[in-house]
Amino acid sequence: MAENKVEQLIVKYITNQADLEEMDAFNKWLEGNAANQKVFKDFVKTNYAINCAMNAFDSEGPKKNIMQRIKQERNLFLKRRVKSYLKYAAVIVLGVSAFYFYQKSDVFTPKGNKVDIVNITEELITLQLDNGKVEVIDPINSKNIINRFGKIIGRQDKTKIMYSDDISDKFLTYNTIKIPYGKHFELGLSDGTVVYLNSGSSLRYPVRFLKGQSRQVFLNGEAYFDVAKDKKHPFIVGSSDMNVKVLGTKFNVTSYKEDAKTYTVLVEGSVVASSNVTENNEVILRPGNRAFFENKNLKTEPVDVRKYIAWVSGQLMFIDDSFGVITNKLERKYNVDIVNNYDELNNIMITATFKEENIEQVLKTFQTYKSFNYTIKNKVITITKPKNM
Repeated sequence: MAENKVEQLIVKYITNQADLEEMDAFNKWLEGNAANQKVFKDFVKTNYAINCAMNAFDSEGPKKNIMQRIKQERNLFLKRRVKSYLKYAAVIVLGVSAFYFYQKSDVFTPKGNKVDIVNITEELITLQLDNGKVEVIDPINSKNIINRFGKIIGRQDKTKIMYSDDISDKFLTYNTIKIPYGKHFELGLSDGTVVYLNSGSSLRYPVRFLKGQSRQVFLNGEAYFDVAKDKKHPFIVGSSDMNVKVLGTKFNVTSYKEDAKTYTVLVEGSVVASSNVTENNEVILRPGNRAFFENKNLKTEPVDVRKYIAWVSGQLMFIDDSFGVITNKLERKYNVDIVNNYDELNNIMITATFKEENIEQVLKTFQTYKSFNYTIKNKVITITKPKNM
């Protein structure tokens, strides 16, 4: 396939403008070809990075400046690739300024006589469709969500996807959305249920629920559910070790596999939590209660609901939480790794609320509880004991 034809197909694919014939041609070009997959991956990463960094900028001058820099390089293939990208950038991004992004983010970095497209460290929100194809969800843009038959099944509006109930499916088809660390996302299911997904979470769900069947979704991570009422069709959230069954209510489920613990907090209504680990083990939750495991048995306890759902409004709320528990939440919210080499910190209890603070401001607040040193390098925070102690 000619290079310019490939570039046009990539742009149409990213902007959701490709028809069925073009999608088929593109998939054939991409499938089983590592070199083509790398070209596409680099194109998507560059598109996403420029989208995120340059949404508010619009200037022809900076674009000319970067082209002058590119002309000085000898790698003709990458020169053509960057030129083609800028040619189509107006389609993909409104108001892109490539030279500003070059200055601020070093996406285009001269090394000797080459222009290298460096890795974009920011992880992407992805949506896996029923045919296995994975799409990048750019939280700056909007687009239609299309199934394998070319039919519109939903609409993405920046950080939200809403599915339609007009689809006449006769069998269940599933989509899976994955949210990386440092991001949140909102999902409107076909029945009107709204799901808020926390950082580091994934949800597998039917594109459309079917009459006569339960409405079941599968969660790894944390999500807040505002379930549309339907007495004839119970709503079930499945996780690795707990199922939560409701008719219509608001609740929060936390089930990160890496944390090896699952719990559900009920905000309003009522739910039944049942174990996937042991038989005949279920509890009924009332508002303000939490269901959790203790020695593989489900238990309930009253809790302050606020700290469990504060993340939905962008807050981090800790009420008598240990530093060891808190670090996991910090890693997800700020997309960092925390290495704690000061074990005594794990025993301190913290009560605090954060919203707009960056990670350094949060750490400095924790230092008022107990002194410690820390360094930050390449998104890795290393905590050590103060030298004078």
